[in-house]
This record gives sequence, structure tokens and C-alpha cells, in this order.
Amino acid sequence: MHKYITLFFSVSLLLFACTAGKSNGKIIEHDQMVRLLTDIHILDGSLYNAVSQSPDTLYKYGTARYLTLFKKYHVDSIEFRRSLKYYTTQPIEFQAMYDKILVDLQAKTDSINKKLLKTTNAPHPK
Repeated sequence: MHKYITLFFSVSLLLFACTAGKSNGKIIEHDQMVRLLTDIHILDGSLYNAVSQSPDTLYKYGTARYLTLFKKYHVDSIEFRRSLKYYTTQPIEFQAMYDKILVDLQAKTDSINKKLLKTTNAPHPK
């Protein structure tokens, strides 16, 4: 009998370990998650610069913006949290995602700086 109990717990542990990195529901696809996280970081930056840093103010002005962003990507906050939790259990993939996010954010920053430089150096009409 002891052998069967040991076998049962060993198999249970093996099955649990095999499913530890899997999601219980639908997760956001890799490329869409990269775009969504990029936009979330841009939104975070705009909130940081636009409103005071009190929690009430951030909640008041931020909630609607985040919900609009989720709607744009056809996800909800639960699906986003589930996906984020899943990707954080996959460190190599998560690091690759953030490498891409940093490249995307740098490209957007460079584009904005280039446009600003053109407008400040443009000749003024007489």
C-alpha cells in the first residue's frame, strides 16, 4: 500500500510540474502583448508627466485610459493580468518581449525627436 501512495504522489507532483507554466485560460498572443505593453508604457509615461502623482488622481485619470487601451486590443483587464502572469513564468520569452519593447520605444522616441528637431530648425516665414 505504501508503494501505491508513493506512486500516486510522485505522479501528482510530475503532473503539477508539467502544467506549472501553462495558462488556465486564453493568453494574449506574443506580438500583440508586445504592442500592448509598449502602449501601456507610453500611457504610464503620459500619466506620470500629465497628472499629479497622488493615487486618487492617477486612478481617476488612468482607469479610463487603460480601459480604452484594452478595448483597442480587444482584451480585458483579466485577460491582460492572466497573460502577464503567464509570460512572467517564461523568463526567456518575457526578456525577448521587453527587448522588442525597448527597441519600439526607442524608435518612437527617435521619431518624435526628429520631428521636433525639424520644427525648431525650420525657417520662419517672413
